[in-house]
Amino acid sequence: MQFSDKKNTTRWAIIFASFFIISLILWNTYTFFQIFKNEERLKMNLWANAQKTLKNADENTDVELPLQIFSNNTSIPIILTENDIIINTVNVEEEIVKDKMKARAFLSDLRNENEAIVIEYVPNKFQKLYYGNSALLNKLKYYPVALVLIIVLFGGLVYNFYRSNKMATQNKLWAGMAKETAHQIGTPLSSLIGWVELLKSENVEESTTFEIEKDIERLQTITDRFSKIGSEPKLETKNIIEETLQSYDYLQSRFSKQIEFSFKAPQAPIYVLLNPTLHSWTIENLVKNAIDAMKGRGKLSLEIEQDAGHVKINVIDTGSGIQKKQFKSIFEPGFTTKKRGWGLGLSLTRRIVEEYHKGTIKVLNSELGKGTTMQVSFKKIS
Repeated sequence: MQFSDKKNTTRWAIIFASFFIISLILWNTYTFFQIFKNEERLKMNLWANAQKTLKNADENTDVELPLQIFSNNTSIPIILTENDIIINTVNVEEEIVKDKMKARAFLSDLRNENEAIVIEYVPNKFQKLYYGNSALLNKLKYYPVALVLIIVLFGGLVYNFYRSNKMATQNKLWAGMAKETAHQIGTPLSSLIGWVELLKSENVEESTTFEIEKDIERLQTITDRFSKIGSEPKLETKNIIEETLQSYDYLQSRFSKQIEFSFKAPQAPIYVLLNPTLHSWTIENLVKNAIDAMKGRGKLSLEIEQDAGHVKINVIDTGSGIQKKQFKSIFEPGFTTKKRGWGLGLSLTRRIVEEYHKGTIKVLNSELGKGTTMQVSFKKIS
């Protein structure tokens, strides 16, 4: 507990330190931007004074300095107006200068970018100097945005790494718990097998021992399922109709007669690469979810169909249905509509189908109050 608290404290300290550094960088960038902006304002004031000097120059005026000021400006765009008429442009593209509409639009942009400098070259005679930011200043203006995006991207990568690492740890924990559960079930299961043999020797009614043996076999299947979690299962070439029917028949015999079961499949066998133990788990999860959706009363159909390359298993119920926006989220770990559910059934089913069998599982269609069709698809062996 203390170790966990220390880890959390360290993590939050790093987060706050990162935010402090980011804030410092952004503040410094903003400060630099304002400094450069003020320097460009000073340059434009010098340019305005040079313009005023040239405007009032005579044969005795030294124009070398004003001309030098003009020549030094190679990056700041300028539009000079008098009585709202453009009389001069500097560092403005020729295409804009020649087109009056574009020139006016560009002038409007400069007005929004910086406050105009008024040049009173003689009493009551004014010119206005409009200028924009230099290319360097524009780059500096967008630098904080780029910096924030980089930081967000970096933060996203760190978060994904942390989340993936956490999920990997959880998966190892679940796999370990599952294998330990399988191991723990194994001991009483062996005893039950012995007790069944003893019942047979006592001439107990055969139908009773037969049903007990079926349940023991089912427990062995469940133990086998848990032992396979976290390891790559062995796939075999199997007739999917036969394997599905076995699970279906077992479930039908164990559920209430208020559920009307039906099974439909082609007569000819269909072969796919399959792990029988995990496939039975898939069918069991889909059937149990359908029965839960119908609250133990309704019609449940299991239909197997095929096309040129795939075999599809449809589990159809007459239950409460699923909202369209939940079609994908029902397969996420932890998602459940049941008060006591863990939300692991369909998540495990998707993993068995997609990761182990390279198939697909989806909600084929659903209508609230009328029912749902879940579809599992596998690639056929030709």
